[in-house]
Amino acid sequence: MNPVTRHPVRITPELLLRAYRAGLFPMAESRDAGRLYWLDPEMRGILPLQGFHLPRRLARTVLSGGFTVTADTAFSRVITLCAAPAPGREDSWINPEIEALFTALHELGVGHSVEVWQNDRLVGGLYGVAMGGVFFGESMFSRVRDASKVALVHLVARLRLGGFVLLDTQFITTHLTQFGALEIPRASYRQRLSAALETDARWLVTPDGLEEEIRALRV
Repeated sequence: MNPVTRHPVRITPELLLRAYRAGLFPMAESRDAGRLYWLDPEMRGILPLQGFHLPRRLARTVLSGGFTVTADTAFSRVITLCAAPAPGREDSWINPEIEALFTALHELGVGHSVEVWQNDRLVGGLYGVAMGGVFFGESMFSRVRDASKVALVHLVARLRLGGFVLLDTQFITTHLTQFGALEIPRASYRQRLSAALETDARWLVTPDGLEEEIRALRV
């Protein structure tokens, strides 16, 4: 994972934001790990906002009304469920320090979540950090089919409506490549990051035109 170093001093929310601006992000080796690593991958995962690939079947699911989607209403629950064991993912890089740091960022107004509900039950979601025109995606979870995918679609639509230009996924997975995620070299990422941080964008909790923007994502 291209670890840079174990952190020698206490990480504060302010230090964490400076690290993101420099292209670094923290991870723990396990849920119970007592220390964090700063990571700076040679290849960085991004999801192009203007090249997002939304399959027709998933578009129908998103627009069917079977899920209720909100933003910033259950941040702490989302990060806890992202860290919780799940089939195929018995451990997590999200330790208690990560939870505390990102909860603090949420309280500062830069940490955000998207929540997916089914019959008043939180069944999917994601969280990350917004600065300038960049959204740094951190983690997502799903407890029923397609719930995390629905959260991602809503995230992309919100980011596009808010004027964001870069969605950082850190790494790429099969789950993300189906939507158009790709890897770019560290130097290219930092160039995009620098420009995107200077972009004036707004995180929209309840944006107008959300359904129309989702329809525009279909391929």
